Amino acid sequence: MTPPRDRPPYVADERTQLVGWLDMQRSIIHWKCEGLSDADARRSVLPASPLMTMAGVVSHLRWTEHCWFEVLFLGRPAEGPQFEGEQEDADMMVEGIPLAQLLEDYDRQCAVSNEIIAAHSLDDVGRHPDFRAAAATLRWMVIHMVEETARHAGHVDAIRELLDGEKGYY
Repeated sequence: MTPPRDRPPYVADERTQLVGWLDMQRSIIHWKCEGLSDADARRSVLPASPLMTMAGVVSHLRWTEHCWFEVLFLGRPAEGPQFEGEQEDADMMVEGIPLAQLLEDYDRQCAVSNEIIAAHSLDDVGRHPDFRAAAATLRWMVIHMVEETARHAGHVDAIRELLDGEKGYY
């Protein structure tokens, strides 16, 4: 079931607004995946970007949330496909994983990210000693995830229209 696509309140504290915008972009990703077959979720429609599929973007966003909030911010071990081996865009390689599972994994990761955001000051900085980007504040990381997710929401909007003609603005 797709999460609601609600904008955050016009008047609210900074954290409520930041997480509200991030949650709305996350829900757009879900919405654009509604009703897609696994075959269509893996179908490449951009010749120069064969990994830019609906399934690939969902996986990428899941691992990007993990990277920024668990690895860079909390300082946990750098684990995940983007840290394994030399393969560029490994986090977008999802052969054999059903779209429903990718969306469930993304939901779980978003819940973990929201718990981390709720438990820390937006002024706290990341802790991972091996990555320069860990020096960013949690606020910066949340804003970056809003930007990253919104950018990919635009991608999946275009991909979905190319796949089956479905279009719509949240």
